[in-house]
Amino acid sequence: MFTPGQIKFSIFFVIVFLIAMVYVYRKDIQLHKTYYKGSLWVLIGFIAFIGLLFVLKTTLK
Repeated sequence: MFTPGQIKFSIFFVIVFLIAMVYVYRKDIQLHKTYYKGSLWVLIGFIAFIGLLFVLKTTLK
């Protein structure tokens, strides 16, 4: 299905992409702490809302 060259390229791409993402995140960690305070609560609220919808769907079925 995939040629050996495509597999090598995809592995190389994933490794380089992950290294770049870690580098950029480490570089901007202070900005994240400043500008994204409280975003964890938004995530928790969103997951709770999706969970509530799932519970309602299964109980009213």
